[in-house]
Amino acid sequence: MRSLLEVCHGAPDAEYPAGQVLLPEGTTSGHLFVLKDGTVEVLRGETQVAIVDEPGALFGEMSVLLARPHTATVRALTPCTVYVFDDAAHFLRSNPEIAFHVCRLIAGRLNAATTYLADIKRQFEGHTNHLGMVGDVLDALMHNQDDEFSPGPEQAKDPRL
Repeated sequence: MRSLLEVCHGAPDAEYPAGQVLLPEGTTSGHLFVLKDGTVEVLRGETQVAIVDEPGALFGEMSVLLARPHTATVRALTPCTVYVFDDAAHFLRSNPEIAFHVCRLIAGRLNAATTYLADIKRQFEGHTNHLGMVGDVLDALMHNQDDEFSPGPEQAKDPRL
């Protein structure tokens, strides 16, 4: 697979000074950002979830794929440059390699989260407090399937057939 940064070469980019928010939690922008250089932090509420400085890191993909508001704030810690895709859904549909990369990224995150939750479940299974509910959370992750799947227009049946 070509590197994500190779695919982005020539795409519009934007510079953000340290302290500026790229994506505010709770809003819907439809944007996807790919980090070109610099360092950003990811916040859920006031809690710092991650510091990211790896060129090629993606931001905004969950909101685009789920058609929901951003689940976290992304803020520049240092001056940074990002590639900006204003119509991220179109960009992902038009670039199967990138869409597959995003799927792998999200699958890796889900694997890490479920591995962690399974370990907590094992440690606290007999508890009756909130830690004992981890099994319910894992069950919801595994069985919460989206019933509203519909193929894109390119997959729809040809009415002439």
